[in-house]
Amino acid sequence: MGAIQPPVIALLESLWQTPAFPAVSRENPVVLTAWLMHGCYLLPFSLADFSIRHPFRRQPLAMIGALLLVLFVGIALFAPWISPFNPAAIDLNHRLVRPDHIHWFGTDELGRDIFSRTLYGARLSLLVATSVVACSLFLGLIFGGLAGYYGGAVDTALNTFLMNAFLALPGILLAIAFVAFLGPGIINLVLALSIGGWVGYARLVRAQVLAAREREFVEAARALGASDLRIFVRHILPNIMQPVIVQAAIGMAGAVLAEATLSFLGLGVPPPAASWGAMLNDARSHLFDAPHLVVFPAIAVMLCVLSFNFLGDALRDYLDPRTRMSVGL
Repeated sequence: MGAIQPPVIALLESLWQTPAFPAVSRENPVVLTAWLMHGCYLLPFSLADFSIRHPFRRQPLAMIGALLLVLFVGIALFAPWISPFNPAAIDLNHRLVRPDHIHWFGTDELGRDIFSRTLYGARLSLLVATSVVACSLFLGLIFGGLAGYYGGAVDTALNTFLMNAFLALPGILLAIAFVAFLGPGIINLVLALSIGGWVGYARLVRAQVLAAREREFVEAARALGASDLRIFVRHILPNIMQPVIVQAAIGMAGAVLAEATLSFLGLGVPPPAASWGAMLNDARSHLFDAPHLVVFPAIAVMLCVLSFNFLGDALRDYLDPRTRMSVGL
């Protein structure tokens, strides 16, 4: 260290006197460190690469998905303030009104404002989708982590018997049976969709844990006497979250579709709560004389699903180093 330190100090002093040295770096140690590392070619990127706009410039679909998601989240949060009418208010004198300057999306067969119901439908769909993905991911991390970390009999019991048994049953049919047995409601809806959706996360987590548990840093932690819980939480879990995050983003789109499907079948949140699937179900008898009842809820479902799919694809490309190199990110 004594032989290396003087040349390093001399290099820093020479850089400090360089005219090209950024003036702001003299007072900002973070900028100083980044500038020096970039100047010495220790980082393969410049400070401009930290801009969040950089990946979006290469992936316009990711920007579209992000903007749509921000739009839907804003609508869900501020629906009570931006909706012009009460979504459950009945006005039979203005039933089946076509879109105009008062009712932007028209009204349904009970005179309820379609625009207000569409806004509130975003709140319900995002709430259900987020809850379903969170519950499914939680169960998948537990069962998949146990099966992948311990292997042997635990893996056989969880993967071969339990997971395969759930995979043998179609998820939507299992959810329909669950809701039909317990009755409609938002809690029952979330539980029904989570029961059928956790297996995909569990299989993914199991595969990632099987590969990560043999890595050198896991062996080193185990040799130092770390407990199984600490090894999994501190060492394995952070290194397997990349594909899990991508799967969760794409799973949000599937949860929105599943909620709309159950609501369309009358197994979602009971009336008068506004739901995109229930709105489509109510519009079946007026498909030709009042097509606006179908068009606007269908467009809302389509755009919401597309936003999560675009973001899922963008996250997959951005978090995978090999894909980032191939697409120029």
